[in-house]
Amino acid sequence: MEDQATPEQPASQLGQDVPDDTDQFAQEIVEPTDADRETVPDESEPVGESEAAVDQTSARTQEGEVSQDADVPLTQGERDIDQVIGILLGEPPETAEGGNEPVEEGQAATEVLEPPAEVQTQGQEATPQPEFVPTTESVLEAILFATDEPLTDGKLAGIVEITAKQVREGIESLNAKYAAENHAFRIEQIAGGYQMLTLNTYNFWLKKMLRARSDNKLSPAAMETLAIIAYKQPIIRADIEAIRGVTVGEVVRSLMYKGLVKITGRAEILGHPMLYGTTKKFLEIFGLNSLKDLPKAEELKNPDRG
Repeated sequence: MEDQATPEQPASQLGQDVPDDTDQFAQEIVEPTDADRETVPDESEPVGESEAAVDQTSARTQEGEVSQDADVPLTQGERDIDQVIGILLGEPPETAEGGNEPVEEGQAATEVLEPPAEVQTQGQEATPQPEFVPTTESVLEAILFATDEPLTDGKLAGIVEITAKQVREGIESLNAKYAAENHAFRIEQIAGGYQMLTLNTYNFWLKKMLRARSDNKLSPAAMETLAIIAYKQPIIRADIEAIRGVTVGEVVRSLMYKGLVKITGRAEILGHPMLYGTTKKFLEIFGLNSLKDLPKAEELKNPDRG
């Protein structure tokens, strides 16, 4: 048999139809990527050590996630700042444990309904105070305080109904108590008797008091003029002189200087003379509440004439 000859094909066509085994093998061998290098374990390290490293890495990751989710405990300073911010925002203050514990109704009612100590004692009857019983010393003290002249021990003994020796002993006891308590007076012997006197240390202030008292001392003429003004006020000077029968200009000026008389206005008559009346000091010195408390004419009668 004769072999059938095939037409020759071009070289390019033959290269396309017949795959090159060398090129195909080269395409299949691909260089590994970075990710592949990370996943592929190093042949120099043992497999067990690489797996332990992976487990440690995953454990750290889990611990980080847990720590982020858990609440970090606050310091005392941070808790104080949170409480201040809560108060400014109108939130109720937290308790010692950090929570807002509601107050029980019974407890609140007990605190509100509990009366103060003063109110509780109002319903109780007050304990009666023991009555003061005068002693011999207190009676002697009262008598010597009220008298304006020395009293002998015999007279004091007759008033208190004790002996003269007891009077002297009582006075010595009173002086000892005055000295211990730094009182400004003592019971001294004057003209054969006993009288309560102030110490010499206080003479400076007592002289001022006596000087002020002497300024308020009125002469008989000033007292008569003041009485006329008190009962007839408002009154002009001419009417005062008509009643007294003498001039009263100097006496009226003296009364005005002492603060007992003042000018209250002017009369609606020829010359418009000044009107005089008494002052508030006049009421204070004579112990009057108002001019209505002045003695009536019937009360001023001479008791000797009945």
